[in-house]
Amino acid sequence: MAQTYEERPRRHGRRWLVVLVVLVLILGGLLVVADRVAAGLAERAIADQVQQELTKQDASSAPPQVDVGGFPFLTQVVDGRYERISIVLTDVQGKAVSLPRLDVDARNVRASLDTIRSGQGEVVAETVAGTGTVTYDSLAKLLDRPGLKLGEQNGKLAVTAPVDILGQKLTVTGTADVTVAEGGKVALKFSDLNAQGLPAVPLARTLLNNYARGISVDVPLPELPFQLNVRKVEPRPEGLTVTADARDVPINSAG
Repeated sequence: MAQTYEERPRRHGRRWLVVLVVLVLILGGLLVVADRVAAGLAERAIADQVQQELTKQDASSAPPQVDVGGFPFLTQVVDGRYERISIVLTDVQGKAVSLPRLDVDARNVRASLDTIRSGQGEVVAETVAGTGTVTYDSLAKLLDRPGLKLGEQNGKLAVTAPVDILGQKLTVTGTADVTVAEGGKVALKFSDLNAQGLPAVPLARTLLNNYARGISVDVPLPELPFQLNVRKVEPRPEGLTVTADARDVPINSAG
């Protein structure tokens, strides 16, 4: 009988331990849910503010997608500093070319609780980095040469186009130097084009050089938000990848 009475307290102790563990798990789950709900509300508030600022600077895009990184979110709210805010803009339209997607990564973002709740006040990022891609089809359309095709070849911008030189139909091939020009434009310089079967006369080479100059242009990019400055342009298989950055930027005052 004594053995039976000793086992009962142990069983009761185990049950309380199980109940306690279950309560802790439930409480933890509720906190995680509350944390994610609060993060979702902040993401929608920031997206609305970003959209308003894009409209002010006459930039056009699909509604911004915002993701507030770092966990837990609520401790970041109390501190007024957010580890990372990612913003995705799609279909960013410009006068000459468009960016199908612009990824913006804002780090060490400062925003008070009142700012997040009311939408009044500044949301300032210590650093902002942006990456977008200009498609080769949109570039070819801008150059406006029948049959011209652009692509990446060994890390360079390559061109193929049919031309008529001195009555002969030839195929021009070559590459371009791609650099960042003044005003955040992308400079394309085709300086070494060739065409198999090109007549061995100076006039033929002059006409080919004239063609190269005609497609060497400075491409104006769409107005980039968040005071982003273009730093680098790289030809990649999917298009020209544009990299930009900025410091101490009000991301809800992007003009």
